[in-house]
Amino acid sequence: MLIIPCPHCGPRPETEFVYGGEAHIQRPDVAADDYTWANRLFLRDNVKGWTRERWRHDPGCGRWFNLCRNTATNEVGQSYIMGAPKPPFPNQKI
Repeated sequence: MLIIPCPHCGPRPETEFVYGGEAHIQRPDVAADDYTWANRLFLRDNVKGWTRERWRHDPGCGRWFNLCRNTATNEVGQSYIMGAPKPPFPNQKI
């Protein structure tokens, strides 16, 4: 079981969280064409390794936050609040 560090409540078991998909996806302009909207809604990177994801602490604070996680090893990195700058991945030089 993963232990996910909620930036508001501290470390908790993964059963308390809801996965929200890839983080930092930009919304296109309202006037964007159908192809651009389809890419935004349906296409995601399928990264093997470190990625940034959105999670919600459902029974706890109920807030959304971002989390760095390695999809190959399930290693959990740093969590950070929505709107904060992206932190580097573990072992990544700035």
